[in-house]
Amino acid sequence: MKNKNSEVEKLVKQWIEIAEEDLSVAILGLSVSSSVSYRIISFHSPQCAEKYLKAFLVFNNLEFPYTHNITTLIDLCARVDNTFESLRDAEILSSYATANRYPGEFEKLKKSDAVKSVKLSERVASFVKKKLKAAGFKNF
Repeated sequence: MKNKNSEVEKLVKQWIEIAEEDLSVAILGLSVSSSVSYRIISFHSPQCAEKYLKAFLVFNNLEFPYTHNITTLIDLCARVDNTFESLRDAEILSSYATANRYPGEFEKLKKSDAVKSVKLSERVASFVKKKLKAAGFKNF
């Protein structure tokens, strides 16, 4: 990694490790034959995407608000690299992370929703990993 201090490198690695934990939980939930809640799976998926986007922002020394809003995070990432615009379909993940977690806004999610959320999160993770690798980050 060029021109990055070890503290930034360490923080980026931590964001990625925690993101991977969320993704692992979501994938595991899809593979369990019992009745794992699709809402829970669909909660962990956007957590993964959010943390990968934040890892990219940390890598680029950009501050970001305390938010679970994928749109906001993509907007910030796109300021550094406009190819992040290609992730706009992942914005739906924000609704899985927030609205579906509370009574009054609750919507029953189906398996197809959970699968979609995992696939979108995997796509965000892969995209960010490629960007970080291209920029010199090697601590995956």
